[in-house]
Amino acid sequence: MTVGRTKWARTMVGITVLALAAAACGGGSTASPGKTAEATGTPSTSEPPSTEPVVVCELAYYTGGFAAYGKSLTEDVAFPINEVINDDPPLGRTWTLVSEDIGDDHEGQAAKTCLEQRGAEIVVSIAHQYRTYRDYMMEYWQDNDSPLGPSVHGGAIPGNLGGKAAEPIFRAQGLDEALGMSGILYAETINAKKIVIFATQVEGFQLAAGAAEKAAEAVGIEVLARIDVQAEQASYGAEAQRIAALAPDAVIVQAGSVESAALIKAAAEAGLSLNWIGETGWIQTEFIGTLGTAPIATQKGIGFAAFSYNDTTPAWDFFSAAWSGAAHTAPEDADPKGLYHFSTYDLLVQTALAVEAGGSYKASDWAPAMHEVGEAPGEICYTYADCLALIREGKDIDYEGITGTGAYTDGGVNDVVQSYTPFGADGKAGTPVILDAERALEIIELIKTQATCTPENPPNECEW
Repeated sequence: MTVGRTKWARTMVGITVLALAAAACGGGSTASPGKTAEATGTPSTSEPPSTEPVVVCELAYYTGGFAAYGKSLTEDVAFPINEVINDDPPLGRTWTLVSEDIGDDHEGQAAKTCLEQRGAEIVVSIAHQYRTYRDYMMEYWQDNDSPLGPSVHGGAIPGNLGGKAAEPIFRAQGLDEALGMSGILYAETINAKKIVIFATQVEGFQLAAGAAEKAAEAVGIEVLARIDVQAEQASYGAEAQRIAALAPDAVIVQAGSVESAALIKAAAEAGLSLNWIGETGWIQTEFIGTLGTAPIATQKGIGFAAFSYNDTTPAWDFFSAAWSGAAHTAPEDADPKGLYHFSTYDLLVQTALAVEAGGSYKASDWAPAMHEVGEAPGEICYTYADCLALIREGKDIDYEGITGTGAYTDGGVNDVVQSYTPFGADGKAGTPVILDAERALEIIELIKTQATCTPENPPNECEW
């Protein structure tokens, strides 16, 4: 099927807002070899031709609060590399995936291992702990013009950082602060007048919870309480009892899938029936696996505020068929509608296209190319192979992916479609409810935060 740009185009207002939609994720070391394939293009003269594989190092989640996601998230990164990109890699160099565990507190060390021991030219998913090693990265980029920094989980990084050669971070899923805002927008649509905000003490979740508080005030929803707790507690029964005593219309939950499910299960056992509005990670199988399906029917609503996919374009047709036809570690991961599945695919496909268009693996070539290959004007294309062929013909392209137009803000935040996705009684995610982009623009202008930087002597010193 072919869809004209007018059907899926965003206004500039939409791009500004939707780029702020949801994302959050909070790591032993594995390698995933890519396929070998001979490229048909000629590498740019901006770098010497090389036949060495490109090391793509994922900052992975194998231990700590997000360990339940680890294997699935690595598979999300491996899929576009092994099944798509390495069939005809940019500049003729295959990609080899390695993964470094970041746990709860050693993302910086993992990033240094990627660069200093692995020789990575691409580091995937600089994330929550970036502030602890930003100075190191800024100096490394200044000295080496490398690595490229596509990030699936960089939503805790302020929106005015990234998107340029000096700091080449490009985020696939928006900002964590807008995750909380999106939950409030949905609460407003169901006429919730009073809410409770529950969050674990993980930076991205705390940022989202803070944004939810500000957004609630902006739209006139009363916050009865904000409950901040440690992640991975043995029980959340006491918190469920506190929520019961407060009697809110809805609960905004910013916590991992296991903690969230444990809270809702405890509340259901206590006889509560509420609207539970969660975050992106609830799409992971651990959420329903922990919750079970029985509590769903007893609650007014259980779902997550995040972002949606566009299934009306050839981009979705290609991806969904390829994903469904590939082998997956967990059978339940075979559904292509998993948020991290398609957002990671889009990000890495655009990363590869920008390498080819920019002519090198240098950040100074890649960062501007990331903007160029996803923005109009240009010949619209939807798949890696088609877009790559156009680039090699010397044409300017406009990649339209699954998550949006392929456009990024100046700070490197992707254009995505805000939505709320409910769970059905069978535990399966239902049809996404698209949220009002104009309303989101109004609210985000009131609550957005930016890093304050001192740019005189690079690397910039920033606080947020």
